[in-house]
Amino acid sequence: MAAIQIKDVPEEVRDILAAEAKRSGRSLQSYLLGVLEKEARFARNREIVEQTPLPGADLSMEEIVAAVREARGDGVTRAENGAA
Repeated sequence: MAAIQIKDVPEEVRDILAAEAKRSGRSLQSYLLGVLEKEARFARNREIVEQTPLPGADLSMEEIVAAVREARGDGVTRAENGAA
């Protein structure tokens, strides 16, 4: 395991984090490790999303608006609006 040291943490920030750790019944070390692990998962998820093309990503704004209106029941269908 690697060690990480963070310098110049304002006392107010440290106190808030310590209070959150205590509230959750964890040590500050355990609480901060959980925060870092959560951030690492978010970064991985962001990478996956950026690499995976989303369905409908190639639609025009007009097609998107028509689809939303159709889903809302605004009376204009995508076919009537010229969308494929």
